[in-house]
Amino acid sequence: MNPSLSSSSRAMEVIRADRALTVVRAPTIPDPVALAGALAGAGLRAVELTFTTLGVLEAISEAGAVTDAVIGVGTVTTGEQAEAAIAVGAEFLVTPALRPEVAEVAAAHTIPVIMGAFTPSEVLAAAEMGAAAVKIFPARALGPQYFKDLLGPFPHMLLIPSGGVNSHNARDFLRAGAIAVTAGTEVVAPLDVETARWSHIGAKAAHFVHSLD
Repeated sequence: MNPSLSSSSRAMEVIRADRALTVVRAPTIPDPVALAGALAGAGLRAVELTFTTLGVLEAISEAGAVTDAVIGVGTVTTGEQAEAAIAVGAEFLVTPALRPEVAEVAAAHTIPVIMGAFTPSEVLAAAEMGAAAVKIFPARALGPQYFKDLLGPFPHMLLIPSGGVNSHNARDFLRAGAIAVTAGTEVVAPLDVETARWSHIGAKAAHFVHSLD
């Protein structure tokens, strides 16, 4: 299935409009509403919490109160995790690798899944599973040129780099054909989350957004 056919949801519309999403990897999130508000207010409206965070399902539910934000969940590896996240309001799913059972749950609920892949074969397999976009991870391994190479045989593929993307190279990935980039610990450092430095996170998010232009 061509991923462009699955991209009409609010989540994908926001990700494509902002050209970015944020992944939050922190042991705990003391105030999910404040975190999502700081990010969305700075222009990073799509916020990916992850199953590596303690109490992530509660955090998803709470963060959903931020109307400007689109809350998703990442590091989804099982159908059970996908069902649980959707039940508390997750608007998109992100996997670290090819996960057919996650794709099946996403399709059943008409929730977009951004599926992790690396090789051309994996990219094609993710698209055939119905991925709304394909996350190339780790993007730092081969850099922006790899996106140009992939788009040769797959010109309509919706690609998002993750891992090693920062304010210095994000624009290069977009110019190479990525539809959006993933802001990680440069924007949302785990220590900043744990110590509730929301204004600091917001400032770093704004800097990242500015770097895309």
